[in-house]
Amino acid sequence: MNMRIFIVIISIVTWIFTPTACVTIQENPVTGNRRAFGYTWQQELQIGKEADAEIITQYGLYDDPKVSDYVNKVAEGVLAQSHMRRNDASEQFRNTKFTFRVLNSPVVNAFALPGGYVYVTRGLLTHLNNEAQLAVVLGHEIGHVAARHASQRAFEQQAGQIALIGGAILGEQLLGVPAGDILGLGGTAAQLLFLRYSRDHERESDRLGVEYSAMSGYQAAEGSAFFVSLKRLSDAAGGGLPSFMSSHPDPGDREQSIKRMATEWANKGLSLEKVGQGEYLSMLDDMILGENPREGFVENGNFYHPDLKFFFPVPSNWIVVNESAQVYVVEKDQKAMVVMQVASNKTPQGMVEEFGKQQGMTTVSSGPVNINGFSAYQMVTEASAKDGSKYRFSIHGIQHEGMTYRFVGYSSADHFVSYQALIDNVAKGFRQLKDQRILDIKPVRIQLKTVERDTRFTDLLPKPLPNNMKAEDLAILNQVQLKTIIPAGTKVKLPVQ
Repeated sequence: MNMRIFIVIISIVTWIFTPTACVTIQENPVTGNRRAFGYTWQQELQIGKEADAEIITQYGLYDDPKVSDYVNKVAEGVLAQSHMRRNDASEQFRNTKFTFRVLNSPVVNAFALPGGYVYVTRGLLTHLNNEAQLAVVLGHEIGHVAARHASQRAFEQQAGQIALIGGAILGEQLLGVPAGDILGLGGTAAQLLFLRYSRDHERESDRLGVEYSAMSGYQAAEGSAFFVSLKRLSDAAGGGLPSFMSSHPDPGDREQSIKRMATEWANKGLSLEKVGQGEYLSMLDDMILGENPREGFVENGNFYHPDLKFFFPVPSNWIVVNESAQVYVVEKDQKAMVVMQVASNKTPQGMVEEFGKQQGMTTVSSGPVNINGFSAYQMVTEASAKDGSKYRFSIHGIQHEGMTYRFVGYSSADHFVSYQALIDNVAKGFRQLKDQRILDIKPVRIQLKTVERDTRFTDLLPKPLPNNMKAEDLAILNQVQLKTIIPAGTKVKLPVQ
């Protein structure tokens, strides 16, 4: 399983600040001034550490030391120029260890947690074209941490709950069920949703991203091309915003403002020469491009998981969201859904009863069942939301090759009868995967190709394109237009499967 979230409305899990927010007068590392924050620096460190563990569990890391080492090298260089490492910074800030991670997600996204945790996805890395662009993005996220924007938002909202990643918890946002409490999405840290930094915060982080990368010697103006790519991704998605945009407001004039700020730093006498395109593209060579089908994909009305050797049916027109820790199957009008989770140390009955024993749950029926030869257990329960709305749940636990899979299907009590057959068919259609074609499927990877002579970009693309990719997607990936003439000697990113 792996995350496949492209539009903000189906972005799933967010992270809550567990300490209680309060007004505390603290130092702002960027300005050096003292101001009101919602959390102490020690609380921010605690929040980041707790949520980092949840992030890794939920989304997974991209397992390639070459990539993670490269990102760390660039990130540490940019961090060294930030306010967190300057001589006039307080010791608590200078001594804060930053952690930089690459998430195993095709989504184009980057974000930061308080206390020094910065994340980029492999999807974002594939859409950048050089090290300078990466430096600006990393500087932007380091800027959020250094300026303590999340803690500022906690104070401004006067709340003890503020989320760190834009998105919507499916159960809470789509069906009205308290998903964090009932479905247990994301464990202890996943409860609420949405951090939207203010436009002033975003502008400040843009400024800091340019400052930190420029002081590191990068051609910071290169960062503007990333915002062009984001606009094109949004247009290609029919106007829906890419996930990066869920926590970063509409760029507006950010493309031009980044160029302007980079010019200002150059005029101060800085030598902004580093681009690092060759080394960066070499790092991308052989990286997984787009969704990894080995971790789950939908085809012909079924969800297949080659690595775990199972498949189950997906109701017609329902949306599938595949994460590292669970899979969501959502009715198109958001009136019902099924969540599949997996555990290696629980029985089907134990995993089902664990869910049914949650506070507020009332068991309607339960008992062992046989599902296509697998040992299984089923339960129907009811629960009420805070507003008094009633929901009914159909839960199945199935054991397969040493793993137990729990399917939690639910809808409002009023709609449950209409959807129960569809919900139950997802779990009851669970079967062992034996199709060798699917078992042997490979992910699409990036292959670098050096253009031998001046060639129009579309003429460089393989035919047919793998995995339902579109030519425009690959043009955006390379930051060119379809009809752009690519000069001889240029390296381009092409898909190979």
